[in-house]
Amino acid sequence: MTGLEWNISSPFMERVVTFEEGHGLRTSRWIHRRTGTNYLPSLAHGAPEWNMEFSVVINGAAPLSSRSPQLRLVNNQQQDDSLTITLETENLQIEITYTAYSEYPVLRKGLKLYNKTSLPITITQLILESLELCIGHPDDQKLYGYYGVQPRELFFSGRIDDPAIYQVNAQTGEGFVAMNEVPGVMKRINTSWTWQGGIQLLYDTDIFPFERTLAPDEVFEPSKISIAFTKEKTEVAPQWVIPTYTSALLQRKGKTFQPPWIYNTWETFFRDIDQSLIETLIPIAGQMGYDIFTLDDGWQAMMGSNEIRHSHFPKGLHIIREQVEAHGMRLGLWLALAVADARSPAAQEHPEWICWDSKLNRRHTFTMSGLAPVMCLSTPYRKIVTEQIADAVRTYHLAYIKLDLTTVFNAYGEGPGCFAKGHDHQTWAESLGRTYENILAVTTALHAEFPDLLIDLTFELWGQKHVIDYGLLAAGDLDWLSNIHDLSAAGPRQARTLLYHRSLVMPVDAMLIGNLQADMEPMEERFATAIGSAPILLGDLRRLTAEQIRWYRTKIDWFKQLRHRIPIQQGFFPLGAWIQPNAAEWDGFARLSYTGEGVIALFKNSSPSTEASITIPMISQFDYELRSVMTDQTLGAFSANQFRAGIQLPFNKPVEIIEIFRLK
Repeated sequence: MTGLEWNISSPFMERVVTFEEGHGLRTSRWIHRRTGTNYLPSLAHGAPEWNMEFSVVINGAAPLSSRSPQLRLVNNQQQDDSLTITLETENLQIEITYTAYSEYPVLRKGLKLYNKTSLPITITQLILESLELCIGHPDDQKLYGYYGVQPRELFFSGRIDDPAIYQVNAQTGEGFVAMNEVPGVMKRINTSWTWQGGIQLLYDTDIFPFERTLAPDEVFEPSKISIAFTKEKTEVAPQWVIPTYTSALLQRKGKTFQPPWIYNTWETFFRDIDQSLIETLIPIAGQMGYDIFTLDDGWQAMMGSNEIRHSHFPKGLHIIREQVEAHGMRLGLWLALAVADARSPAAQEHPEWICWDSKLNRRHTFTMSGLAPVMCLSTPYRKIVTEQIADAVRTYHLAYIKLDLTTVFNAYGEGPGCFAKGHDHQTWAESLGRTYENILAVTTALHAEFPDLLIDLTFELWGQKHVIDYGLLAAGDLDWLSNIHDLSAAGPRQARTLLYHRSLVMPVDAMLIGNLQADMEPMEERFATAIGSAPILLGDLRRLTAEQIRWYRTKIDWFKQLRHRIPIQQGFFPLGAWIQPNAAEWDGFARLSYTGEGVIALFKNSSPSTEASITIPMISQFDYELRSVMTDQTLGAFSANQFRAGIQLPFNKPVEIIEIFRLK
């Protein structure tokens, strides 16, 4: 069988894949239909052998790639928007699936690896995509790493903070966004590895080596990758394409998800919460319009158990749940996933489930209640903790759980991985990837039993400060991204820095940025910052006046109604000094639907500017009316062309929230 060709196409792109016996599988052409550009122009900038659909090392032998001559074509299935090709060698079967979309200029690709032999095999150095994508002369290219917003050199290797890179031709505005869905520290994106052009998306192979054992007949499904074709200042500008695609397909709850308003007890109370305090806070939170009331660390007697801390909650949590629901909210709880108190049943009865560090000592981590063992999820502890969490959800009718603390990665410098023998990982290296697989296994089981449950995977659990990526979104619904210490006045601007830097490539509705305080002034800045992402506000609500509580209720109700009317997740545009928000300059953001409707938030800070100059590449041709949510005053009418050219909005207040209506 020779010379087979398949076409994966959509209104936006066309990718042609060919197979030839003795030469394997490769992409021969990839056209951006909106511009007519072939992103593989005769492989002009390098050796064609670098173009591979995959590459993997099996049992330490020479790499097997899609171009290897020993590959046999077993099967192919093509539907309207997808193609699945199955190849095999003597010991491995590889299934490759390409999916295109009629709504997005994106192609998503996934692999499945099947061990055909009667013995275990070990795979390493797994490359998911390797193509010499070229959109012009290399010297005309600009590359952005760190969530696609930080200018970088063209020959770049992106890691944990680079779930996506953005490359664009400075002359034409045409480019692509490469999205690697591999979780946490296991991901890597290489660009221009020949220093001439190209992209590789892979599992890491050096700092955090990838290693995976496949038992006989076992199927391993690696994370997927996605590549979007873009052109600035058009309907396929990355600020329109990527937020829409990621919120619709990579965010677990999908494009209809509207994050609830969450209250959390952590700051200012930390672990000093008790029955009396909580019963005082609940009615205030209900009056303000919160949807979820969360007890953070401190409600439990120990980690690794649902036993109540009776010294602080003598009447238990059932009465707390009843009061929360009586005030129109649902209860949320903080839970440790892989850290269990030394007194907990699992740690006492099964010390062999505790992780070992590189010196073969049992691993402990620092928590707010002291040192505690880290349990390895590649042991039966995974099932124990899954049932413990599920029992808490059933018992207290939970709407939200915040899964926290380190697994075998740690955000504070403790070395990663588990060196113990007898666990479900063969080596330290294999424990790295298995950790993420096991987190996904836990959350998948919880989602199966509780489809509406919101699972928050914190940055501490995922292993680095301020991290969010597509692997996390595959496992959880939300990410407690950071702890902004608003109590020390390092607050809203720092929260917006985190938001702006991630907003191009990550769905903002998945980001929980703690710990902005609802009771701190200016409240307007904290509210306006919160509506840029998944809204969460903490603080001592007892300090709020009746008027301030009514103000919050009015504004929160307004935002909920806006979310129900307008799909503002379709576009996110940082404004002003967004690269580094600071006291001397204004910043802001716009959250808009494809029709151009939505909200603009502006922050004057200490800038001397009397107005903000705003340019947004509207993709509609409508006219709009702008209304100040802060003053309820009409600010004028503007056309889409005026937005594209730039409009000026006066700073009538230090913080301005503006609703954009489409004029009929």
